[in-house]
Amino acid sequence: MLRILPLLLVLALTIYAFIDCLNTPEEDVRVLPKPVWALVILLLGTALIGPVAWLIAGKVRHGAGGGAGAEDGSPRPRGGQRRQRFVAPDDNPDFLKSLGDETRRKREEPQEKDDLGKQEPRDDKRERDEDKDSPES
Repeated sequence: MLRILPLLLVLALTIYAFIDCLNTPEEDVRVLPKPVWALVILLLGTALIGPVAWLIAGKVRHGAGGGAGAEDGSPRPRGGQRRQRFVAPDDNPDFLKSLGDETRRKREEPQEKDDLGKQEPRDDKRERDEDKDSPES
């Protein structure tokens, strides 16, 4: 088993680098065109040269901020525009407001149904009995 482990690690790294290369947008690929990087990764994968070269030099890496960065590695997007960061639902005021509105609406619905149910039910039997008792002309 220990003899196979290095081969599996090389194969896993080669597959990871190849898929990462295919999923990377063209504008984030550095040094070589994307198809050439794919060939380098596949042809030099057994020697680990291709995948390691891709991971080190082939792609623009972004900082810990997770945003699309500029060429210098800063977390700011190109063009000076700010990229909106992901906000967890429990920190998002719009989401919390929508939960409050939904809860309030659910509380009000049964009250409206109860109000409709409190109206005098129409008693058809009573009306028929009254019609029989009334003299007909």
